[in-house]
Amino acid sequence: MKKTAKLLSLAVALLAGFGGTAQAEGFKVGADVVSSYVWRGGDLGDSPAIQPALSYTFPGSGIIVGAWGTYAVNDVGGNKYNETDLYATVPVGDFCLTITDYYIPDTATKPNARTFDFTNDGPNVIELSVAYAKNNLSLLAAINVAGDKGNAAAGTDGTENAKYLEAGYKFYDKDGYTAKAVVGIGDEDYYGDQYEVGKNSNIALVNTGISVSKDRYTASYVYNPDTEKSSLVFMASF
Repeated sequence: MKKTAKLLSLAVALLAGFGGTAQAEGFKVGADVVSSYVWRGGDLGDSPAIQPALSYTFPGSGIIVGAWGTYAVNDVGGNKYNETDLYATVPVGDFCLTITDYYIPDTATKPNARTFDFTNDGPNVIELSVAYAKNNLSLLAAINVAGDKGNAAAGTDGTENAKYLEAGYKFYDKDGYTAKAVVGIGDEDYYGDQYEVGKNSNIALVNTGISVSKDRYTASYVYNPDTEKSSLVFMASF
């Protein structure tokens, strides 16, 4: 997944926090509390979650390295969804290049899953992404390049080298409220609900929604046309 009020706090929230304002130099810590963890159109964990974040911005260069996690409150099917991500972001003009290591162990079926296991059936996925932001427009392109060949995040077979493209536009900014619309397309085997052995994944519309923020609070309505499922998510940032 992921995206908060932090600039590129992880690739899973790359556009959620991407507002074109540089992050202050040095260390930054924070946390979000969400009613449900929804990432790129999919509800992961089916539970409220706590999402801590730690980052460091190098003086002068603006390069950011950090860690982000999400930890479900409720147990679903013998497993509490948890995810721990490491990332590095390099700004290049209006663009940001990010590499992210998603560590998503399935504690129900693989209780001894090791961190930094990039084998085909391991719990890690490496993603490369590029983001662009200018004025009210934000764009994101991402692709999985190594690690788990299935979809550890959604619990499906998924697809190798899954791709995702997203566009966001802030259309309202008044009286302390901001509102943003997002549209995302991606491989439906990874972000949607269709998987057929021996067939290539199709690109589908998998993420649409509107987020409204005020101060540290955000409410988002998300609809995935491919799975035909929707979510209403509340987030508080600290």
